[in-house]
Amino acid sequence: MAVFANRGPAMRLVVKICGLKSEAMLDAAIDAGADMVGLVHFARSPRNLELARIGGLVAHAAGRAETCVLMVDPEPELLVAVAALGADWLQLHGSESAGATEAARAISGLKVMKALPVGGPADLEAIGHYATVADRLLLDARPPEDAGRPGGLGRVFDWSLLNAIDRAVPFMLAGGLTPDNVGDAIRQVRPFGVDVSSGVESAPGEKDAGKIRAFVAAARAAEGAEYEASEA
Repeated sequence: MAVFANRGPAMRLVVKICGLKSEAMLDAAIDAGADMVGLVHFARSPRNLELARIGGLVAHAAGRAETCVLMVDPEPELLVAVAALGADWLQLHGSESAGATEAARAISGLKVMKALPVGGPADLEAIGHYATVADRLLLDARPPEDAGRPGGLGRVFDWSLLNAIDRAVPFMLAGGLTPDNVGDAIRQVRPFGVDVSSGVESAPGEKDAGKIRAFVAAARAAEGAEYEASEA
């Protein structure tokens, strides 16, 4: 039987499209069937948005998909400001410690997703420290040492590293996912969900509606095949 990360047969794969910047692309993601949409507040990202703009997009998505605001090592004042926007999730994508992650959840009152970089077996040790203080984990490719910002930066890591993870831990997979490889990722890793940003863009920070539709369709097709196999 296929074993997914803390996801029973009645629960569908969570698909998240991150780094959206416009109502049109937000609608494209939701209409394609995305469960979560991500909005970035980080100045060094090509997907960066000011808080007022994020608030408008959160309102635009209300009732149609869960909204998630990505930040990097935010100060308490920023956590409070983001919480006031009405988003469903806070995504921490920096070097936040387990204690800081727990504090962010308490300060904001939001569900928290903590991104953890994976580049080798030693990186998996952090999962145990964060699994009890975050509502969900996002396992992303470890960026190069000379990278100017955190995140997978369109890179794929060795998915076989995740074979040793406790399947009770709800994690989403990120890092170099595209419409062409997301099906293989789901079949091999069997995560709680998948997260894509640059893999559905025509240029850095510019989403492509066709690629978004193709990504969600490929993810759903792989999900369906896995459940059919598990029930056989």
